[in-house]
Amino acid sequence: MRKSFLFFLLMLLTGSLVAQENVFKYKTLPDVSLRDLKGITCSSADIHNDGKPVIISFWATWCKPCVRELTAISDVYDDWVEETGVKLYAISVDDARSSSLVAPLINGKGWEFTVLLDPNSDFKRAMNVGPIPHTFLLNGKGEVVWQHTSFAEGDELNLIDLVRKLNRGEEIK
Repeated sequence: MRKSFLFFLLMLLTGSLVAQENVFKYKTLPDVSLRDLKGITCSSADIHNDGKPVIISFWATWCKPCVRELTAISDVYDDWVEETGVKLYAISVDDARSSSLVAPLINGKGWEFTVLLDPNSDFKRAMNVGPIPHTFLLNGKGEVVWQHTSFAEGDELNLIDLVRKLNRGEEIK
């Protein structure tokens, strides 16, 4: 009985260490195939911004908080780009049943940022994304320095503050 308990405890501790390690499994982006809205294949490893910060937001058309987040960012995106040079990549995880709704939604909302499709959720899995919206911030070197799940009004203000810190050379904690 005691050996079983010790074995169970060891497995539990090992599992929690692995889970903690996977929180930031990738400091840089993995190389996963994505598609643009025209169906052209591209690589997640090509997501960059010439030494400036990058925002990656995982979202879906059916996710109301995702659409609210991207709409809130879209309202100020041009100002953000002008001020900080940041670039946003919105990664749709809509599957084959709903991916046809992505382009009409984007056009209807007037979103000006880059939208890529991850229909098999390969990139989502590679980045250990669970619930969406899930937003990542990359520094100018392409390293993940911050991530956040969910959305509440005002979260976009925290995000731009972090982008400004990166531009000033400050560390994100």
